Amino acid sequence: MLYALILLGNAVPVALPETVLGLSAKSVWILLLFAYAAIASLLPVWVLLQPRDYINGLQLFVGLGLLYAAVLFGAPEIVAPAFNDALPDSTPSIVPLLFVTIACGAISGFHGLVASGTTSKQLDKETDARFVGYFGAVGEGMLSLAAIICCTAGFATLVDWQAVYTAFGTGGVNAFVTGGGSLLANGLGLPADLGATILAVMAILFAGTTMDTGLRLQRFVIQEAGELAGIKVNTLFGTVLAVGVCMALAFGAGADGSGGMIIWPLFGTTNQILAGLTLAIITVILIKKGRPAIYTLVPLVFLLAMSIFALLVQMGQFYRAENWLLLGMDVVILIAALWVTLESVIAMRQGPDPVEVEADREQRG
Repeated sequence: MLYALILLGNAVPVALPETVLGLSAKSVWILLLFAYAAIASLLPVWVLLQPRDYINGLQLFVGLGLLYAAVLFGAPEIVAPAFNDALPDSTPSIVPLLFVTIACGAISGFHGLVASGTTSKQLDKETDARFVGYFGAVGEGMLSLAAIICCTAGFATLVDWQAVYTAFGTGGVNAFVTGGGSLLANGLGLPADLGATILAVMAILFAGTTMDTGLRLQRFVIQEAGELAGIKVNTLFGTVLAVGVCMALAFGAGADGSGGMIIWPLFGTTNQILAGLTLAIITVILIKKGRPAIYTLVPLVFLLAMSIFALLVQMGQFYRAENWLLLGMDVVILIAALWVTLESVIAMRQGPDPVEVEADREQRG
């Protein structure tokens, strides 16, 4: 049914009128997505999230299979330069910004939230976590390599690449879809528009998954915050509050629903800092249980150093641009990150907990 709809949608695309009840078409789509995300986040995991993610997984395998086959048969030439020197003067250095730009396929704080909030609840047994986590990372790596190939080799000439890079410099999905469609056309003979539609659906499926999973996690956070404050927050109210906050940001700061883009420059850094704090928590747990922690401690130190470095660089940028909103948020994030890091270091220095060590030994037999 999914692929039948892809063929149908490619042949007869759905387009809303320019305005609906005074709202732009973009605003209407955003409202529809919010409605979907709210319903999806309220339903039990097994009703929608799990089967939909299963379909997403199949779509990912099919999309990656097509892309890698197109590369093998088409042997495209990478037209993008290894280092792009045609950059604005205000472009920051590749270090540390590289390490907060390439996030999801390497390590991601959002994944830390998802792993604890939804993924762990779908495992048959705890030992399955290694298989799911490792091969999930392998899948992410394959996707990231495919994305790089699409964005660097999916064009006939360097001029074509530069035109797309300039046009879509702030939205990499468009470059991925355009370049990937060209790869599928040259390597497998698929119509370029159909190939682009298949890849767009692949990207959109994961965007939809991210949206409703994020909303579910935000509701969890609201409910847990209520518990800490001694207030019981039911599921429906927590979801309405989560959606309300998101919509207030989307439409309160942007008439067409794009208000969230105002704080988007902070995403990469905050996501990677959250990943570092996730590693910090895991490291503390390992040390308390008396297990080797070097495997998480080394990436933790590197990740926090680069993320905090990037945060300081961005603070300078926001100050020079007199962007006081992002500067204030940046300062709050930095203080919170340093606070949690200090707490983690104190906990690590205390060493193993005899009670935890003994309980872990008994559990492991």
